[in-house]
Amino acid sequence: MCSVLRKVLLFLLIVTLCGILYKKVHKGTVLRNETDDDSEAPEEMEDEIPVVICAAAGRMGAAMAAINSIYSNTDANILFYVVGLRNTLSRIRKWIEHSKLREINFKIVEFNPIVLKGKVRPDSSRPELLQPLNFVRFYLPLLIHQHEKVIYLDDDVIVQGDIQELYDTTLALGHAAAFSDDCDLPSAQDMNRFVGLQNTYMGYLDYRKKTIKDLGISPSTCSFNPGVIVANMTEWKHQRITKQLEKWMQKNVEENLYSSSLGGGVATSPMLIVFHGKYSTINPLWHIRHLGWNPDTRYSEHFLQEAKLLHWNGRHKPWDFPSVHNDLWESWFVPDPAGIFKLNHHSS
Repeated sequence: MCSVLRKVLLFLLIVTLCGILYKKVHKGTVLRNETDDDSEAPEEMEDEIPVVICAAAGRMGAAMAAINSIYSNTDANILFYVVGLRNTLSRIRKWIEHSKLREINFKIVEFNPIVLKGKVRPDSSRPELLQPLNFVRFYLPLLIHQHEKVIYLDDDVIVQGDIQELYDTTLALGHAAAFSDDCDLPSAQDMNRFVGLQNTYMGYLDYRKKTIKDLGISPSTCSFNPGVIVANMTEWKHQRITKQLEKWMQKNVEENLYSSSLGGGVATSPMLIVFHGKYSTINPLWHIRHLGWNPDTRYSEHFLQEAKLLHWNGRHKPWDFPSVHNDLWESWFVPDPAGIFKLNHHSS
């Protein structure tokens, strides 16, 4: 009898160990460093500012321009985590190593879209928002292992200030991230020019659905933009932010709680729910956005000079036509050594 019991206990122990190993391997498949080199000394890591930016196949020039602007405007020690899908990794490396960016400190990271299976609802109104890399921001702790604090940036930004200032953003106790409030945009007079612009939860969530109503969040609550994030990895993991975001992604697949036909598409909405009332704010000058909202709407040149970070969120990107303030973006453009990515110049 004792012999049988021992065999059963041994079998259960083996099954448990296999389960733990499976979880670790599965977790590792979401984001993988191409170099797999985490050999930095702790004292070196303390001085590094990790910046995560995605490099998508059709718009890789955007990421390179953003990186160039960051690197050129700071003396800080930046470690760029450049995230791409498997079929783009060699092109990312070639662009960096065969251009003026060859001096930067970087790691190329593969994002495995299998992690999104069953969590993204097909939506035809803005298919570009369903691009897998749009969800990398949900999985930051699986990418950043050795850093307490990290900056995430969308690829359609240009940094005009010293990124050290953004990194020094204070996160309140218990807050996993800092964002820019949509209510601290420029004056109401400027806002009125952005016809159809959404800056409340009503523009992102379907308040006709019971699940949304039951959240108890007022539809007039000011939204925030997750295109610029300063995140605390310890709090993120402690609060299981990634799991919470995945839960709301799955709920949306089942109940259609938000869609890209609403204000910010499929990545902003779950973040608005999970971080409601639990985030710190970024200095407004560190996220001047909506430059891609309307090709007929322009900010004043003086205001743009004061801005620390410019974001062309919206359909009208500065490397394409039509767009506005594209001269500011093009000054940081790094030509593609492979000659694939080209600016769409059009006589205006």
